[in-house]
Amino acid sequence: MRRAVFSLLVENSSGVLSRVSGLFSRRGYNIDSLTVGETLDPKYSKMTVAATGDEDVLEQIEKQLAKLTDVREIVELPPDESVCRELILIKVKCDVKERSDVVALTNIFHARIVDVAPDSVIVELTGELSKLGAFVELLNGFEVTEIARTGITGLARGFAKLS
Repeated sequence: MRRAVFSLLVENSSGVLSRVSGLFSRRGYNIDSLTVGETLDPKYSKMTVAATGDEDVLEQIEKQLAKLTDVREIVELPPDESVCRELILIKVKCDVKERSDVVALTNIFHARIVDVAPDSVIVELTGELSKLGAFVELLNGFEVTEIARTGITGLARGFAKLS
């Protein structure tokens, strides 16, 4: 089993997201992560879909996505030939005494504290999945009350790009 990240150029119209997600649900595939945003040309959106499966399943996903009429182009973003990132917001319950430990950990990971309340802080961290996972793991000694993740987004390195 491996994770694949697919970058799709799709028409920026209603129903596209539904058709893409419907393709996954009809075939019993799971979407690990999904992000969508408008491109420089407002007629198109860029969709990044991450899925896990064996080679046959991932190949089938790519072929089925390419068949959708709204999909103009699809490429897989190989880890060594692309830059993929995710943003995570984490709310950590901490009093004044614990706050300095959370701040120290935040600094080590080059994260940012974006909100401070009397009994909690919200930390923002952007990076690869392994970095986010390591940060969350190190927060095990604290009470994490809430996590929000954006999902993976990525671009091919160099001049390679979707049309």
